[in-house]
Amino acid sequence: MYRLKRKIYNDLLAWKKRSNGETALMIDGARRVGKSFVCEQFAESEYKSHIIIDFGKAPNDVLDLFKNDSSNLDLFFAKLSAFYSKTLYKRESVIVFDEVQQFPYARQLIKYLVADGRYDYIETGSLIRLKKNVQDIIIPSEEEHIEMFALDFEEFLWALGDHATTPLIKQCFKSKTPLGQALHRKIMNDFRQYILVGGMPQAVLEYIKTKDFESVDIVKRRILSLYRNDVSKFAEGYEDKVFAIFDEIPGQLSKAEKKYRLSSISKQARFRSYEDSFVWLNEAMIVNTCFNATDPNIGLALSADHATQKCYMADTGLLITHTFLDSPYIENDLYKAILFDKLGINEGMIIENIVAQMLRRNGHKLYFYSRNDKEHRENHMEIDFLITEKKKIAPIEVKSGSPKFHSSLDKFRKKFSRGISNSYILYTKDVMVKDDIIFLPIYMAMFL
Repeated sequence: MYRLKRKIYNDLLAWKKRSNGETALMIDGARRVGKSFVCEQFAESEYKSHIIIDFGKAPNDVLDLFKNDSSNLDLFFAKLSAFYSKTLYKRESVIVFDEVQQFPYARQLIKYLVADGRYDYIETGSLIRLKKNVQDIIIPSEEEHIEMFALDFEEFLWALGDHATTPLIKQCFKSKTPLGQALHRKIMNDFRQYILVGGMPQAVLEYIKTKDFESVDIVKRRILSLYRNDVSKFAEGYEDKVFAIFDEIPGQLSKAEKKYRLSSISKQARFRSYEDSFVWLNEAMIVNTCFNATDPNIGLALSADHATQKCYMADTGLLITHTFLDSPYIENDLYKAILFDKLGINEGMIIENIVAQMLRRNGHKLYFYSRNDKEHRENHMEIDFLITEKKKIAPIEVKSGSPKFHSSLDKFRKKFSRGISNSYILYTKDVMVKDDIIFLPIYMAMFL
Protein backbone atom coordinates (compact mmCIF):
# COMPACT_ATOMS: atom_id res chain seq x y z
CA MET A 1 0.00 0.00 0.00
CA TYR A 2 1.38 3.42 -1.02
CA ARG A 3 1.91 5.77 1.93
CA LEU A 4 1.93 9.51 1.48
CA LYS A 5 4.73 11.32 3.28
CA ARG A 6 3.30 14.14 5.41
CA LYS A 7 5.18 16.98 7.10
CA ILE A 8 2.93 16.80 10.17
CA TYR A 9 4.66 13.53 11.10
CA ASN A 10 7.69 15.54 12.25
CA ASP A 11 5.40 17.72 14.35
CA LEU A 12 4.08 14.59 16.05
CA LEU A 13 7.64 13.46 16.77
CA ALA A 14 8.49 16.85 18.25
CA TRP A 15 5.37 16.75 20.46
CA LYS A 16 6.18 13.24 21.73
CA LYS A 17 9.70 14.27 22.71
CA ARG A 18 8.70 17.64 24.19
CA SER A 19 5.61 16.51 26.04
CA ASN A 20 6.83 13.22 27.52
CA GLY A 21 3.24 12.41 28.45
CA GLU A 22 2.42 15.74 30.10
CA THR A 23 0.00 16.84 27.35
CA ALA A 24 -2.30 15.23 24.83
CA LEU A 25 -2.14 16.29 21.19
CA MET A 26 -5.28 17.44 19.39
CA ILE A 27 -5.08 17.36 15.57
CA ASP A 28 -7.74 19.60 14.08
CA GLY A 29 -8.56 19.49 10.39
CA ALA A 30 -11.24 19.18 7.77
CA ARG A 31 -12.65 15.79 6.98
CA ARG A 32 -10.51 13.63 4.70
CA VAL A 33 -7.23 15.55 5.08
CA GLY A 34 -5.51 12.41 6.42
CA LYS A 35 -5.64 12.82 10.21
CA SER A 36 -6.54 9.21 10.98
CA PHE A 37 -4.00 7.82 8.55
CA VAL A 38 -1.04 9.77 9.88
CA CYS A 39 -2.00 8.93 13.48
CA GLU A 40 -2.10 5.23 12.68
CA GLN A 41 1.24 5.43 10.87
CA PHE A 42 2.78 7.34 13.81
CA ALA A 43 1.36 4.97 16.42
CA GLU A 44 2.65 1.91 14.57
CA SER A 45 6.14 3.31 14.06
CA GLU A 46 6.85 5.19 17.29
CA TYR A 47 5.22 3.07 20.03
CA LYS A 48 5.43 -0.49 21.29
CA SER A 49 1.64 -0.80 21.10
CA HIS A 50 -1.37 1.37 20.38
CA ILE A 51 -5.16 1.47 20.49
CA ILE A 52 -7.20 3.53 18.04
CA ILE A 53 -10.76 4.30 19.10
CA ASP A 54 -12.85 5.63 16.21
CA PHE A 55 -15.73 7.42 17.90
CA GLY A 56 -17.52 7.63 14.56
CA LYS A 57 -18.27 3.92 14.83
CA ALA A 58 -17.22 2.88 18.37
CA PRO A 59 -19.62 0.25 19.81
CA ASN A 60 -21.72 0.98 22.89
CA ASP A 61 -19.50 -1.32 24.98
CA VAL A 62 -16.60 1.10 24.48
CA LEU A 63 -18.70 4.22 25.06
CA ASP A 64 -20.04 2.66 28.28
CA LEU A 65 -16.45 2.19 29.47
CA PHE A 66 -15.92 5.94 29.31
CA LYS A 67 -19.21 6.69 31.02
CA ASN A 68 -19.18 4.05 33.77
CA ASP A 69 -15.60 2.90 34.43
CA SER A 70 -13.45 5.99 33.96
CA SER A 71 -13.45 6.73 37.71
CA ASN A 72 -11.35 3.57 38.19
CA LEU A 73 -8.55 3.89 35.66
CA ASP A 74 -7.00 0.49 36.48
CA LEU A 75 -10.28 -1.19 35.53
CA PHE A 76 -10.81 1.20 32.62
CA PHE A 77 -7.46 0.35 31.00
CA ALA A 78 -7.86 -3.37 31.70
CA LYS A 79 -11.23 -3.45 29.92
CA LEU A 80 -10.01 -1.26 27.05
CA SER A 81 -6.99 -3.52 26.55
CA ALA A 82 -9.18 -6.62 26.58
CA PHE A 83 -11.74 -5.20 24.17
CA TYR A 84 -9.12 -4.26 21.55
CA SER A 85 -6.89 -7.29 22.31
CA LYS A 86 -3.91 -5.00 22.77
CA THR A 87 -1.38 -5.03 25.62
CA LEU A 88 -0.65 -1.53 26.92
CA TYR A 89 2.86 -0.71 28.16
CA LYS A 90 3.54 2.10 30.58
CA ARG A 91 5.12 5.10 28.73
CA GLU A 92 5.45 2.96 25.59
CA SER A 93 1.86 2.95 24.32
CA VAL A 94 -0.41 5.55 22.75
CA ILE A 95 -4.21 5.69 22.71
CA VAL A 96 -5.75 7.59 19.78
CA PHE A 97 -9.20 9.16 20.14
CA ASP A 98 -10.20 9.40 16.48
CA GLU A 99 -13.06 11.75 15.50
CA VAL A 100 -13.39 12.72 19.16
CA GLN A 101 -15.99 15.39 18.34
CA GLN A 102 -18.47 12.51 17.98
CA PHE A 103 -18.09 11.75 21.72
CA PRO A 104 -17.08 14.93 23.59
CA TYR A 105 -17.10 13.19 26.97
CA ALA A 106 -13.91 11.33 25.99
CA ARG A 107 -12.23 14.65 25.31
CA GLN A 108 -13.14 15.94 28.76
CA LEU A 109 -11.58 12.81 30.29
CA ILE A 110 -8.18 13.73 28.78
CA LYS A 111 -7.40 15.88 31.85
CA TYR A 112 -7.44 12.84 34.12
CA LEU A 113 -5.82 10.45 31.67
CA VAL A 114 -2.86 12.80 31.17
CA ALA A 115 -2.55 13.30 34.94
CA ASP A 116 -2.44 9.51 35.36
CA GLY A 117 0.66 9.53 33.15
CA ARG A 118 0.71 5.92 31.99
CA TYR A 119 0.24 6.42 28.25
CA ASP A 120 0.32 9.05 25.52
CA TYR A 121 -2.88 10.40 23.96
CA ILE A 122 -3.60 11.81 20.50
CA GLU A 123 -7.01 13.16 19.54
CA THR A 124 -8.24 13.92 16.05
CA GLY A 125 -11.26 16.01 15.26
CA SER A 126 -13.23 17.76 12.59
CA LEU A 127 -15.65 20.51 13.59
CA ILE A 128 -14.18 20.38 17.11
CA ARG A 129 -14.53 24.13 17.62
CA LEU A 130 -18.24 24.18 16.95
CA LYS A 131 -20.33 25.07 20.01
CA LYS A 132 -22.46 21.97 19.52
CA ASN A 133 -19.42 19.73 20.06
CA VAL A 134 -18.09 21.42 23.21
CA GLN A 135 -21.10 22.97 24.94
CA ASP A 136 -21.48 20.29 27.64
CA ILE A 137 -17.82 19.66 28.48
CA ILE A 138 -14.88 21.41 30.08
CA ILE A 139 -12.10 21.74 27.50
CA PRO A 140 -8.92 20.21 29.00
CA SER A 141 -6.02 22.62 29.38
CA GLU A 142 -3.71 19.64 28.91
CA GLU A 143 -4.33 19.67 25.14
CA GLU A 144 -1.79 20.92 22.63
CA HIS A 145 -3.40 21.88 19.32
CA ILE A 146 -2.09 21.47 15.81
CA GLU A 147 -3.90 22.08 12.52
CA MET A 148 -3.69 19.65 9.63
CA PHE A 149 -4.33 20.67 6.05
CA ALA A 150 -4.49 19.00 2.66
CA LEU A 151 -1.17 18.16 1.02
CA ASP A 152 0.87 21.21 0.08
CA PHE A 153 2.77 21.45 -3.20
CA GLU A 154 5.97 19.99 -1.77
CA GLU A 155 4.09 16.99 -0.35
CA PHE A 156 2.39 16.57 -3.75
CA LEU A 157 5.79 16.49 -5.44
CA TRP A 158 6.95 13.90 -2.90
CA ALA A 159 3.91 11.80 -3.85
CA LEU A 160 5.05 12.02 -7.48
CA GLY A 161 8.50 10.81 -6.40
CA ASP A 162 10.18 14.23 -6.70
CA HIS A 163 12.26 15.19 -3.66
CA ALA A 164 14.77 17.40 -5.48
CA THR A 165 12.70 20.26 -6.91
CA THR A 166 11.47 22.08 -3.79
CA PRO A 167 14.96 22.71 -2.28
CA LEU A 168 16.00 24.27 -5.58
CA ILE A 169 12.85 26.45 -5.71
CA LYS A 170 13.57 27.59 -2.15
CA GLN A 171 17.14 28.48 -3.03
CA CYS A 172 15.97 30.63 -5.97
CA PHE A 173 13.30 32.22 -3.77
CA LYS A 174 15.87 33.26 -1.17
CA SER A 175 18.30 34.67 -3.73
CA LYS A 176 15.51 36.06 -5.98
CA THR A 177 17.17 34.31 -8.90
CA PRO A 178 15.24 33.12 -11.97
CA LEU A 179 15.00 29.36 -12.39
CA GLY A 180 15.33 29.50 -16.17
CA GLN A 181 12.72 28.86 -18.82
CA ALA A 182 12.97 25.04 -19.01
CA LEU A 183 12.87 24.39 -15.26
CA HIS A 184 10.14 26.97 -14.63
CA ARG A 185 7.97 25.41 -17.35
CA LYS A 186 8.46 21.96 -15.83
CA ILE A 187 7.52 23.15 -12.33
CA MET A 188 4.49 25.04 -13.65
CA ASN A 189 3.30 21.85 -15.34
CA ASP A 190 3.58 20.00 -12.02
CA PHE A 191 1.88 22.87 -10.22
CA ARG A 192 -1.03 22.82 -12.66
CA GLN A 193 -1.48 19.13 -11.90
CA TYR A 194 -1.48 19.99 -8.19
CA ILE A 195 -4.16 22.66 -8.73
CA LEU A 196 -6.40 20.21 -10.61
CA VAL A 197 -5.96 17.22 -8.31
CA GLY A 198 -5.85 19.23 -5.11
CA GLY A 199 -4.29 18.04 -1.89
CA MET A 200 -6.90 15.70 -0.44
CA PRO A 201 -5.03 12.42 0.16
CA GLN A 202 -7.64 10.19 -1.50
CA ALA A 203 -7.58 12.35 -4.63
CA VAL A 204 -3.77 12.36 -4.73
CA LEU A 205 -3.59 8.57 -4.29
CA GLU A 206 -6.12 8.11 -7.09
CA TYR A 207 -4.04 10.34 -9.37
CA ILE A 208 -0.85 8.44 -8.58
CA LYS A 209 -2.62 5.18 -9.38
CA THR A 210 -4.48 6.22 -12.55
CA LYS A 211 -3.07 9.55 -13.80
CA ASP A 212 -6.69 10.12 -14.82
CA PHE A 213 -8.37 13.41 -13.91
CA GLU A 214 -11.85 11.98 -14.40
CA SER A 215 -11.21 9.27 -11.77
CA VAL A 216 -9.84 11.96 -9.45
CA ASP A 217 -12.93 14.07 -10.05
CA ILE A 218 -15.14 11.19 -8.87
CA VAL A 219 -13.16 10.99 -5.63
CA LYS A 220 -13.52 14.74 -5.07
CA ARG A 221 -17.27 14.54 -5.67
CA ARG A 222 -17.50 11.93 -2.90
CA ILE A 223 -15.63 14.24 -0.52
CA LEU A 224 -17.92 17.17 -1.35
CA SER A 225 -20.91 14.90 -0.72
CA LEU A 226 -19.45 14.00 2.68
CA TYR A 227 -19.12 17.71 3.49
CA ARG A 228 -22.75 18.25 2.59
CA ASN A 229 -23.77 15.40 4.88
CA ASP A 230 -21.80 17.04 7.69
CA VAL A 231 -23.68 20.29 7.13
CA SER A 232 -26.99 18.45 7.46
CA LYS A 233 -25.79 16.73 10.63
CA PHE A 234 -23.87 19.46 12.46
CA ALA A 235 -25.45 22.72 11.24
CA GLU A 236 -28.89 21.69 12.35
CA GLY A 237 -31.29 24.62 12.39
CA TYR A 238 -29.43 26.78 9.88
CA GLU A 239 -28.18 24.20 7.37
CA ASP A 240 -30.06 25.90 4.51
CA LYS A 241 -28.03 29.07 5.02
CA VAL A 242 -24.75 27.13 5.15
CA PHE A 243 -25.68 25.34 1.91
CA ALA A 244 -26.62 28.67 0.29
CA ILE A 245 -23.24 30.21 1.14
CA PHE A 246 -21.27 27.10 0.20
CA ASP A 247 -22.99 26.61 -3.15
CA GLU A 248 -22.45 30.27 -4.08
CA ILE A 249 -18.66 30.28 -3.44
CA PRO A 250 -17.58 29.61 -7.08
CA GLY A 251 -19.95 32.31 -8.34
CA GLN A 252 -18.64 34.85 -5.83
CA LEU A 253 -14.99 34.09 -6.61
CA SER A 254 -15.55 34.35 -10.36
CA LYS A 255 -16.41 38.05 -10.05
CA ALA A 256 -13.85 40.81 -10.52
CA GLU A 257 -14.35 41.85 -6.90
CA LYS A 258 -14.38 38.61 -4.98
CA LYS A 259 -15.96 39.93 -1.79
CA TYR A 260 -18.91 37.80 -0.77
CA ARG A 261 -22.18 39.61 -1.54
CA LEU A 262 -25.21 38.14 0.24
CA SER A 263 -27.51 39.92 -2.22
CA SER A 264 -26.69 37.13 -4.69
CA ILE A 265 -28.47 34.70 -2.34
CA SER A 266 -31.39 36.99 -1.52
CA LYS A 267 -31.99 40.72 -1.79
CA GLN A 268 -33.26 40.64 1.79
CA ALA A 269 -30.25 38.70 3.15
CA ARG A 270 -28.35 40.45 5.97
CA PHE A 271 -24.92 39.54 7.32
CA ARG A 272 -26.15 39.24 10.89
CA SER A 273 -28.53 36.44 10.02
CA TYR A 274 -25.85 34.58 8.01
CA GLU A 275 -22.88 35.21 10.29
CA ASP A 276 -23.11 31.83 12.08
CA SER A 277 -23.13 30.08 8.71
CA PHE A 278 -19.87 31.74 7.62
CA VAL A 279 -18.35 30.84 10.99
CA TRP A 280 -19.51 27.22 10.62
CA LEU A 281 -17.75 26.75 7.27
CA ASN A 282 -14.59 28.39 8.60
CA GLU A 283 -14.57 26.35 11.82
CA ALA A 284 -15.11 23.17 9.79
CA MET A 285 -11.99 24.19 7.81
CA ILE A 286 -13.93 23.72 4.57
CA VAL A 287 -13.25 27.34 3.59
CA ASN A 288 -10.48 29.87 4.18
CA THR A 289 -12.04 33.18 5.17
CA CYS A 290 -10.23 36.39 4.22
CA PHE A 291 -11.24 39.64 5.95
CA ASN A 292 -10.89 43.24 4.82
CA ALA A 293 -8.25 45.03 6.93
CA THR A 294 -9.61 48.56 6.67
CA ASP A 295 -6.59 50.28 8.27
CA PRO A 296 -3.33 48.33 7.95
CA ASN A 297 -1.57 51.12 9.89
CA ILE A 298 -3.03 49.82 13.16
CA GLY A 299 -2.59 46.12 12.40
CA LEU A 300 -4.44 43.57 10.33
CA ALA A 301 -6.48 41.85 13.03
CA LEU A 302 -7.35 45.10 14.80
CA SER A 303 -8.87 46.66 11.68
CA ALA A 304 -10.55 43.54 10.27
CA ASP A 305 -14.07 44.12 9.03
CA HIS A 306 -15.74 40.74 9.54
CA ALA A 307 -18.80 41.78 7.53
CA THR A 308 -16.60 42.25 4.43
CA GLN A 309 -14.95 38.99 3.56
CA LYS A 310 -13.90 36.65 0.80
CA CYS A 311 -14.58 32.91 1.04
CA TYR A 312 -11.98 30.67 -0.57
CA MET A 313 -12.26 26.90 -0.68
CA ALA A 314 -9.70 25.25 1.62
CA ASP A 315 -8.67 22.92 -1.21
CA THR A 316 -8.44 24.26 -4.76
CA GLY A 317 -8.94 20.84 -6.31
CA LEU A 318 -12.29 20.65 -4.55
CA LEU A 319 -13.16 24.16 -5.80
CA ILE A 320 -12.64 23.04 -9.41
CA THR A 321 -15.00 20.11 -8.95
CA HIS A 322 -17.45 22.19 -6.89
CA THR A 323 -17.65 24.78 -9.70
CA PHE A 324 -19.06 22.21 -12.12
CA LEU A 325 -20.74 19.92 -9.60
CA ASP A 326 -24.03 19.81 -11.54
CA SER A 327 -22.28 18.88 -14.79
CA PRO A 328 -20.34 15.77 -15.82
CA TYR A 329 -16.54 15.86 -15.73
CA ILE A 330 -16.29 16.11 -19.50
CA GLU A 331 -17.99 19.54 -19.39
CA ASN A 332 -15.62 21.00 -16.78
CA ASP A 333 -13.63 23.42 -18.95
CA LEU A 334 -11.36 24.40 -16.05
CA TYR A 335 -9.31 21.21 -16.42
CA LYS A 336 -8.47 22.05 -20.02
CA ALA A 337 -7.95 25.77 -19.32
CA ILE A 338 -5.49 25.12 -16.47
CA LEU A 339 -3.54 22.37 -18.23
CA PHE A 340 -3.02 24.51 -21.32
CA ASP A 341 -2.51 27.83 -19.48
CA LYS A 342 -5.64 29.35 -21.01
CA LEU A 343 -7.39 30.74 -17.96
CA GLY A 344 -9.88 33.49 -18.71
CA ILE A 345 -10.22 36.56 -16.52
CA ASN A 346 -13.10 35.10 -14.49
CA GLU A 347 -11.15 31.89 -13.97
CA GLY A 348 -8.37 33.81 -12.23
CA MET A 349 -10.24 32.83 -9.08
CA ILE A 350 -8.43 29.49 -9.23
CA ILE A 351 -5.01 31.16 -8.96
CA GLU A 352 -6.19 33.42 -6.15
CA ASN A 353 -7.70 30.46 -4.32
CA ILE A 354 -4.49 28.43 -4.45
CA VAL A 355 -2.56 31.40 -3.05
CA ALA A 356 -5.04 31.69 -0.17
CA GLN A 357 -4.61 27.96 0.44
CA MET A 358 -0.80 28.20 0.52
CA LEU A 359 -0.73 31.28 2.76
CA ARG A 360 -3.15 29.65 5.19
CA ARG A 361 -1.00 26.50 5.19
CA ASN A 362 1.97 28.66 6.18
CA GLY A 363 0.12 29.84 9.27
CA HIS A 364 -1.08 33.22 8.01
CA LYS A 365 -4.49 34.58 8.91
CA LEU A 366 -5.97 35.88 5.66
CA TYR A 367 -6.58 39.59 5.06
CA PHE A 368 -7.06 41.80 2.01
CA TYR A 369 -7.42 45.54 1.51
CA SER A 370 -10.33 47.07 -0.34
CA ARG A 371 -11.35 50.70 -0.50
CA ASN A 372 -13.95 52.08 -2.87
CA ASP A 373 -13.47 55.82 -3.34
CA LYS A 374 -14.58 56.98 -6.77
CA GLU A 375 -14.28 60.67 -5.90
CA HIS A 376 -10.62 60.35 -4.86
CA ARG A 377 -9.08 57.83 -7.23
CA GLU A 378 -5.83 57.76 -5.28
CA ASN A 379 -7.71 56.05 -2.45
CA HIS A 380 -9.58 53.58 -4.67
CA MET A 381 -7.68 50.27 -4.56
CA GLU A 382 -7.90 46.52 -4.11
CA ILE A 383 -5.03 44.40 -2.75
CA ASP A 384 -5.58 40.62 -2.88
CA PHE A 385 -3.69 39.65 0.28
CA LEU A 386 -1.83 41.27 3.17
CA ILE A 387 0.56 39.29 5.34
CA THR A 388 2.80 40.26 8.23
CA GLU A 389 6.51 40.10 7.46
CA LYS A 390 9.19 41.26 9.92
CA LYS A 391 6.54 43.15 11.92
CA LYS A 392 5.54 45.06 8.80
CA ILE A 393 2.88 44.60 6.13
CA ALA A 394 3.63 42.81 2.85
CA PRO A 395 1.00 43.43 0.14
CA ILE A 396 0.44 40.64 -2.40
CA GLU A 397 -1.17 40.98 -5.80
CA VAL A 398 -2.14 37.82 -7.70
CA LYS A 399 -2.13 37.90 -11.50
CA SER A 400 -3.35 35.04 -13.67
CA GLY A 401 -2.26 36.91 -16.79
CA SER A 402 0.53 39.33 -17.67
CA PRO A 403 1.09 41.94 -14.90
CA LYS A 404 1.54 45.00 -17.11
CA PHE A 405 -0.39 47.18 -14.70
CA HIS A 406 -0.44 47.18 -10.91
CA SER A 407 -1.95 50.56 -10.06
CA SER A 408 -3.59 49.35 -6.82
CA LEU A 409 -0.28 48.03 -5.54
CA ASP A 410 1.47 51.28 -6.46
CA LYS A 411 -1.14 53.36 -4.65
CA PHE A 412 -1.06 51.10 -1.60
CA ARG A 413 2.74 51.31 -1.39
CA LYS A 414 2.56 55.09 -1.53
CA LYS A 415 -0.24 55.40 1.03
CA PHE A 416 1.25 52.98 3.59
CA SER A 417 4.93 53.36 2.74
CA ARG A 418 6.16 53.52 6.35
CA GLY A 419 4.63 50.21 7.36
CA ILE A 420 5.50 48.12 4.29
CA SER A 421 8.25 45.51 4.00
CA ASN A 422 8.36 43.71 0.65
CA SER A 423 5.74 44.02 -2.09
CA TYR A 424 4.92 40.93 -4.13
CA ILE A 425 3.22 40.07 -7.39
CA LEU A 426 2.50 36.37 -7.83
CA TYR A 427 2.08 35.32 -11.44
CA THR A 428 2.79 32.48 -13.88
CA LYS A 429 6.21 33.67 -15.08
CA ASP A 430 9.74 33.36 -13.62
CA VAL A 431 11.33 35.36 -10.79
CA MET A 432 11.91 39.05 -11.46
CA VAL A 433 12.58 42.15 -9.36
CA LYS A 434 11.44 45.43 -10.90
CA ASP A 435 10.66 48.87 -9.41
CA ASP A 436 11.13 47.45 -5.88
CA ILE A 437 8.41 44.88 -6.51
CA ILE A 438 9.27 41.19 -6.26
CA PHE A 439 7.62 39.14 -9.00
CA LEU A 440 7.39 35.48 -8.03
CA PRO A 441 6.05 32.42 -9.84
CA ILE A 442 2.82 31.33 -8.20
CA TYR A 443 4.31 28.17 -6.70
CA MET A 444 6.71 30.25 -4.57
CA ALA A 445 3.76 31.38 -2.43
CA MET A 446 4.64 28.35 -0.30
CA PHE A 447 7.64 30.28 1.06
CA LEU A 448 5.82 33.51 1.98
